[in-house]
Formats: sequence, C-alpha cells, structure tokens
Amino acid sequence: MTFAKRWTDRLEENLIAFLLGMMTLMTFANVVARYVFNSNIFYALELTVFMFAWLVLLGASYAVKKSAHLGVDAIINMAGSRIRRILALISAVACIAYAFFLLKGAWDYWAPFANLYPTEGRWFPLGFDETTRGRGWYETQDIPVPFFLNWLSDVFNDGDAYEKLPKVVPYLVLPVSMALLLFRFLQAGWAVWTGKIDMMIVSHEAEDDVEEAAKRLKEQEEAM
Repeated sequence: MTFAKRWTDRLEENLIAFLLGMMTLMTFANVVARYVFNSNIFYALELTVFMFAWLVLLGASYAVKKSAHLGVDAIINMAGSRIRRILALISAVACIAYAFFLLKGAWDYWAPFANLYPTEGRWFPLGFDETTRGRGWYETQDIPVPFFLNWLSDVFNDGDAYEKLPKVVPYLVLPVSMALLLFRFLQAGWAVWTGKIDMMIVSHEAEDDVEEAAKRLKEQEEAM
C-alpha cells in the first residue's frame, strides 16, 4: 500500500481520533479548572461544540468508507445477484448526486466567510455570485486566535487583528466534509460497478456487522 493511498484511506480516522482526543482533554481540563481552581476555560464549551460538529460531519464520510451506514435491506436480500447489483448502482448514483448537492450548499454557505463567492444556480453551479459581500470579519464568540493563525487577519480581514477566531476556520469543515463524502461515495460506486461490493449499506444483523468490521480491521492490519 503506497503512502498516498494509506494517507487517504486513514484521513478521516486520524482527524476523528484527534478531535475525539482534544474534546476529551478540553472537557477534562475544564472540569479540573472548575472544581480544583474555582475557575473555568471560558471558550471550552464553544470549542467543544465545533469539534463535535467536525466529528459528526467527518464521521459521515468515514461511515461510507466502512459501509457502516444503516439501511433497510429486506427487499435487497430477497433479490438475485443481478437485481441486487442494479439496485446498488441506483443507490450509488442517488448518493453521489446527494453528496454533490450537499457540497454545493456547503461551499455556498462557507465561501462568504472566506471572502469568496458562492455559486449561482439552485441545483447546479452556473457561475459565481460576485455580488455577495464578504463575511471574513465574522468571529466566533469566545475562542481566541492561536498564535500560528495570526496570518488569517492579513488574508481575510484586511490586516485588522482578530479578537476571536474567525468563523472561516470552524466552518471550513462544511466543504471539506462534503467533498470527502462525495469522494467516498464515488469510491463506493466504483466498488459496486466493479463487483467488489453489492450494497451501499450494512446488513441489519448487528452481530454480522461487528464480525465483519473486526475481519476488515484484521485484514487492514495484516496488509500494512
């Protein structure tokens, strides 16, 4: 397995693990600050909420990669292999289209916070709306700006220093996660097309899911 493939395969895993660890540390530190030092980390709640949002949105594409999204398979299990493949292809096309629309909407929402233009068109991007005013000066409520992000003021705020972290940073997860979701659905669709998988969802049997997940994990570890 090449480094590039290994990196893309583990992208969500590494980010999710990092976010979960940071959320745990931040919550624990705030509890200690409150009950031991009679103080608090004033930005802990807002930062934890944003990290949880990142966790959920990135987890959507991770679940696609692991075929862990739940679904109703009663009809699929009654169908033959040919019909099952056709139904899986239809599902793949629908999921890819859905992820594309989500990506467009995510970009359109995030772009003004980066002083960029959202796309025109209700369903498909038909160009860019150059009349949209930039919102690069919007800030979060409590989160301070880390020293290594001081350059953001020059890029998004005409050189005026931010008092709090600009919203362009936490909202970046919207286009990133939706792009990852589209990428994972394209991968899943290709796997269906090439016959590697025959459905886009997990089985309804929890025991089978756990056993299959353990088997896949073991195979990945042996392939490393």
